[in-house]
Amino acid sequence: MRWRIALACLMCTVLAACSGGAHGRHLSFSGSALGQEGALIRTQLARFAAQHPGVDISVRITPDAANQRHQLYVQWLNAHVPEPDVLQLDIVWTAEFAAAGWIRPLAIDTTDFFPAAAQANRWRGVLYAVPWFVDAGLLYWRTDLFADAPASIDALRADATRAQRERGVANGLVWSGARYEGVVTVFIEYLAAFGGRIFDDDGAIVVDSPQAVRALTFMRDSLGEQGFVPVSALSWQEEQVRFAFQNGQSAFMRNWPYAWALLQDPQRSRVANHIAIAPMPPAAGGRPSAALGGAQLAINRYTREPELAASLVEFLTAPVQMLERARIASQLPARRSLYDGPDLGRALPMPIADVRRALDATVARPVTPVYSEMSEILQVHLHRALTSQEEPSTALHGAAREIRALLDRSGLRGAAS
Repeated sequence: MRWRIALACLMCTVLAACSGGAHGRHLSFSGSALGQEGALIRTQLARFAAQHPGVDISVRITPDAANQRHQLYVQWLNAHVPEPDVLQLDIVWTAEFAAAGWIRPLAIDTTDFFPAAAQANRWRGVLYAVPWFVDAGLLYWRTDLFADAPASIDALRADATRAQRERGVANGLVWSGARYEGVVTVFIEYLAAFGGRIFDDDGAIVVDSPQAVRALTFMRDSLGEQGFVPVSALSWQEEQVRFAFQNGQSAFMRNWPYAWALLQDPQRSRVANHIAIAPMPPAAGGRPSAALGGAQLAINRYTREPELAASLVEFLTAPVQMLERARIASQLPARRSLYDGPDLGRALPMPIADVRRALDATVARPVTPVYSEMSEILQVHLHRALTSQEEPSTALHGAAREIRALLDRSGLRGAAS
């Protein structure tokens, strides 16, 4: 009930703003606006306004939880409100919002952006959002235990079990295995590492391919006393995973870049100054992989200021603003060129060459308007396999069958971007 009241209040705020603004030109931005991110976006918006005399810019506060922000955006855009003009989207929302007709096509050059991130923002060949900052699943490993990152998935298993057996480390590897989006991103990385995919190039569902079954079987067999991933990981999200690694209880960890700075704090972390990062290593027939995440900027289809909104999107995704965001908010730039010079290394206290290798290995989740429903299906069947309620082949055949039915109901069979 409190959430519904908050939604109603926010809706009233937006509608009130839309009915005013008769004097001068007005833009509004909606996205992450708490803490350092909030202070940074206000600084950058003020800088844009100073370059455009007569333009007033405001920030529309939204819940920081992704599912709540998504729900609020859907209500706003479905009501055809003209504000917020510019919206921060999760990378898996772009196709949904584009297919619904809620965001505008963009004519922005994306050649400098990481290809997987740019492609994830296209729906049926048309660009609808621009990568703002990127995220990638990383394999963290301990330099006090290993001289190099594992070169293959079999080497990862061997190193992890040896660390448990010979170095007294409780867990060989930890990852987010709870039934939520996190387990899907972990599976995406194993899937690519084994040479599998969810959609093929023709848009057919191939999540139950032999490669996919091998990937999920490897994940399941990694769990428990006979494996090297603790069974408790099946209830963990990112923070429980980080604590297990940070406390020195694990040899490897799969997590996101946000964890780097926290792990390097010697007051809190037992592994400070003894960590490095890499993509998930490949199995035979696969490739190194890192699940793609991050935020995008899109323009409300119903904005009264489409050209000004497009100028704001280009301004916020320009190199100088991305470098500032890396320095203040520790978020990874979406432009490849920024990883080639020294400026990013000075702005971001991470091994930039290793970060770049992971970003070059990124794998996007399926680009489809029904991704949320697809993810729910995968979460259920993946968790059943990992908890040994179903065999991996049974679980993936069931997931494939339900996803095909979902696409048929939605008229989207063969329509993945």
